[in-house]
Amino acid sequence: MDPTFAQLPTTIFEVMSALARQTGAINLGQGFPDGAGPEDVRAVAAQAVMHGSNQYPPMAGLPELRMAVAAHYRRFQGLDLDWASEVTITSGATEALAASIFALVSPGDEVVVFEPVYDAYVPLVRRAGGTVRTIRLCPPRWEIREDDLNHAFNSRTRLVILNNPLNPTGTVFDETQLTRLADRCFRYNVTAITDEVWEHVTFDGRRHMPLIGLPGMRDRTVKIGSAGKIFSLTGWKVGFICAAPALTQVIAKAHQFLTFTTPPNLQTAVAFGLAKEEGYFAGMRADFARSRDRLATGLSEAGFAVLPSHGTYFLSIDLAASGIACGDEMFCRRAVQEAGVAAIPLSAFYGTPPDSAVVRLCFAKSDATLDLGIERLARARALILAELGPLTPGATSAN
Repeated sequence: MDPTFAQLPTTIFEVMSALARQTGAINLGQGFPDGAGPEDVRAVAAQAVMHGSNQYPPMAGLPELRMAVAAHYRRFQGLDLDWASEVTITSGATEALAASIFALVSPGDEVVVFEPVYDAYVPLVRRAGGTVRTIRLCPPRWEIREDDLNHAFNSRTRLVILNNPLNPTGTVFDETQLTRLADRCFRYNVTAITDEVWEHVTFDGRRHMPLIGLPGMRDRTVKIGSAGKIFSLTGWKVGFICAAPALTQVIAKAHQFLTFTTPPNLQTAVAFGLAKEEGYFAGMRADFARSRDRLATGLSEAGFAVLPSHGTYFLSIDLAASGIACGDEMFCRRAVQEAGVAAIPLSAFYGTPPDSAVVRLCFAKSDATLDLGIERLARARALILAELGPLTPGATSAN
């Protein structure tokens, strides 16, 4: 039995969701929207399953979707991708990550990841035989710093994995930080996997900048996208890998032994969706920004210190700055069990507990859900303050 997976505990996401189901709590923990997704895209999927082929599509994906992916990234990000040799369709972005990691990591290779880190990265790297080196990002800016890169990269580094925009912090990395990372990739001949599933979910005038588009990064970057995040259809699990031919060829060989292919009707519908006008994407961002602002304003008025969120479905609250003298996991457990609202502790995204106590909340919900969530989080804060008293200014929450 492989200890890489056998020894993994039940994820905090499943723990909190299970508690939410058991208690009937509002779930602001898991990152999925309340809505059904765009009706026209869903209608195309329904038509395709009834009137199109339901047999195996090509392993690399339907040509119409691969062409649509290349055209979409040319239109929105200025990338010049060859659909036939540089685009692969996968069963979700996590499968794309697995195929890329298994294809590119050999036993003994060092792989740099950034904490807080999506929970799939580390076990996949370890299963491939790699060694994980972490760079810890710190609130409230979560910035990629020169000194941290200098400490993490060395002659044994073969791969770096970057989630941009970053779940769970809502950070959108700018050109300066991406250039710092690209410089280390050149210096140490490192390949980058960029998990860019939130690329369209950005706010406040910020535009996503793909690492693959930086000078010199074209042949050393694997760009991963997700139709589920673009269209708020998280259950569809349609992802894309974009990479130079030499990288695509080896990654495709890993992909064929993981899922081999992806439902053809969903691929047809995603191809249709990617060709939508800019108005759809601008409207989607505006709707999520409004929900973010509603949650942030309500939480601030309830006494919480809300950290900036410029992308993704998530924003975070700093417990110590909110005067709450307990760790993030304790707060989340008490919030779901005693106040009826589920959230996610950011410590779950770290290998060892961080100094900060920060809680992640999903704002991709209806106004009524957000308002009730604010009310219940305020109740959780009041319960804890009544029991423990307010945190002394300058102190940190106990984890």
